[in-house]
This record gives sequence, structure tokens and C-alpha cells, in this order.
Amino acid sequence: MAVEMKELVVYIARALVDKPDEVSVNEVQAEQTSVLELRVAKDDMGKVIGKQGRTAKAIRTVVNAAATKMKKRAVLEILE
Repeated sequence: MAVEMKELVVYIARALVDKPDEVSVNEVQAEQTSVLELRVAKDDMGKVIGKQGRTAKAIRTVVNAAATKMKKRAVLEILE
């Protein structure tokens, strides 16, 4: 489960940014939840967040849908 979720976030983020090599996702396992920490280049932060956070919200929706399908819970955090 963990690898697929991580790959999904990496795939989406790399498609959005100018510097795909600087995209990294770290996963932190909690009791019932996986926390996916997304890091991108400073210049690409706006692209991942989007206007009024719409892009970030869309990515979170996809991650939640994938996690729900696997009967898990996942949270996406976008770190500076």
C-alpha cells in the first residue's frame, strides 16, 4: 500500500512541476494513518498548491480516494 501511494503522489507532483528531479515524498506511518510528506523545489511550490489551494486539494482528494479503496487512511502534507 505504502509504495503505491508514494508513487502516486510522486507521479502527480512530477507532472506539475518544472524541476521533477527535486520532487521527494517521505512516508511516516502512524497508527491508523499514513502521512505523505511532499517536498518540491521552492520555485514549484505555487504549481503544486495552485490558486487558492485548488491543486493541493485535488491531489489530496485523489490520495484519499486511493487510500479509501485500500481501506486505509492517508494524509498529504506539502512541506516547504
